[in-house]
Amino acid sequence: MSEFQLYFQQGLYHVLDINAYDHVLFIVALTVPYVFKDWKNVLLLVTLFTIGHSMSLILAVYDIISVKSSLVEFLIPVTIFITAVYNIFRANKSGKKDNVNFLAFTTLFFGIIHGLGFSSYFKMLVANNSGDKLVPLMEFALGIEVAQVIIVLIVLLLSWAVQTFLRFTLRDWILVTCSFVAGVVVPMIIHNRIW
Repeated sequence: MSEFQLYFQQGLYHVLDINAYDHVLFIVALTVPYVFKDWKNVLLLVTLFTIGHSMSLILAVYDIISVKSSLVEFLIPVTIFITAVYNIFRANKSGKKDNVNFLAFTTLFFGIIHGLGFSSYFKMLVANNSGDKLVPLMEFALGIEVAQVIIVLIVLLLSWAVQTFLRFTLRDWILVTCSFVAGVVVPMIIHNRIW
């Protein structure tokens, strides 16, 4: 297996791992207010999330930043909860009417938090790589981006199917999906070891 395949697959599986569903929940909550015609906005947000994720990995790999894992493990479900609740309160408005700058900044910041949750493992993964650590990071980020686009496509397809065949409104789809996501992460917040 080539190094590219190794790091690309690690990024892909980092997101699609059934045991690491927090990443999937965040992408679902981020995507749910949008429909296929809004694909540029969704792609922008997902890419900003990947950039934020990668920024924190760079900072951790080069020992520029170190954050207690218990704090990060608490903040990750909080970011998911905030995103879901934001969408619940904005459910009557389409994704186009949102302040793109606010969403872009928030998504980038949340990406930094999520990246910190994986930074220790990634640091260990590239520790044996005597060369440049940026190339493996870019390969890993590409895997993350591809996995996130897969999730986005699934969410958009589900949204289309639910709205077309079950006659849900976009508002109802957002309320049901984001309520489910929020319900999943509340126990993660309450039972976190930070308390």
